[in-house]
Amino acid sequence: MRRESVSVIDGRIELRSDTMTQPNARMREAMSGAAVGDDVCGEDPTINALEEKAARVSGKEAALFVASGTMGNLVSLLAQTRPGQEIIAEENCHILSHECGGYARLGGLTASPVPSRRGVMDPAMVESRIREDDIHQPRTAVICIENTHNEAGGAVVPLGNLRELRALADTRGLRIHMDGARIFNAAAALGVSVDKIAEFVDSVTFCLSKGLGAPVGAIVAGSASFIEEARRVRKLVGGGMRQAGVLAAAGLIALDGVRDRLERDHRNATRLAECVREIRGLRLDPDDVQTNMVYVDVSALGISASGFAQECASRLVNLLPVGPTRIRMVTHQDVDDAEVPLAASIFADLAETIMASTR
Repeated sequence: MRRESVSVIDGRIELRSDTMTQPNARMREAMSGAAVGDDVCGEDPTINALEEKAARVSGKEAALFVASGTMGNLVSLLAQTRPGQEIIAEENCHILSHECGGYARLGGLTASPVPSRRGVMDPAMVESRIREDDIHQPRTAVICIENTHNEAGGAVVPLGNLRELRALADTRGLRIHMDGARIFNAAAALGVSVDKIAEFVDSVTFCLSKGLGAPVGAIVAGSASFIEEARRVRKLVGGGMRQAGVLAAAGLIALDGVRDRLERDHRNATRLAECVREIRGLRLDPDDVQTNMVYVDVSALGISASGFAQECASRLVNLLPVGPTRIRMVTHQDVDDAEVPLAASIFADLAETIMASTR
């Protein structure tokens, strides 16, 4: 049976993002009956329950509910830095590429981008970017890690790499922030609990509204003193919410039964990649698919990514162009098992039509 999703409404297969997930019936029921209060005053019982549960799951002392992952990253950085300091971050990470430069505009921070191998930074390269104690240079404050890494195709940062970066940060007196928007996907792929990943960082954000399926919201987690400052910064950037327990109620449901749901999404992404690999004109390496993302190159068809996506949309499959010839597909709870081969067959028919028209 099809789930209650956008796909049901108009017959589409929605592969653009796991942000497209729809709240399920349990979430909607919990939202409608949520006990609420004034969260700015710390009096919303449902938000308090969510923050306590999120802290336990991440293995941190405390947690904070925020409107989005972008807000979570911004709040985390502002709570741990001073204007004029510098962050070290992977060159294609979300913080640098997709968050409107908030770290610079609102935090007064500079950034030192680090090249990587599929989102995994070499600790030696990171160390080379740490500023010396020089009056002419900004002070390095925070190392930023994205896990899983979106632009790298949903790649997972290995625990060994995190351990090395933690040792480096401790030696040099730096803090580590993890943009863990999809940290639950990383945990599922590694076969560990989220706290086993978060233990290597001082602060972590994770989204409730992606693969976990809630309609809105994210979590920031860390030490009690850090969260106290983060709460103040959240207010500073306009993120103080009042009777927001109606949102937190969905978040509480989202944190239940995560592993099984995400493992299914990962299996579907692998199946999708295996199907697409057999289609002439579409290029990908199935071994690159580690979680719920599949990136495909369409250049061999002589069509742009946006053109291919438009053709697929006319055939009721939504894809996301992320470059001139690069397409992203993301599996999630609202993509049924049966929709994977169906989508692949639509891609195959379209690719054959395009190639036939150029013969």
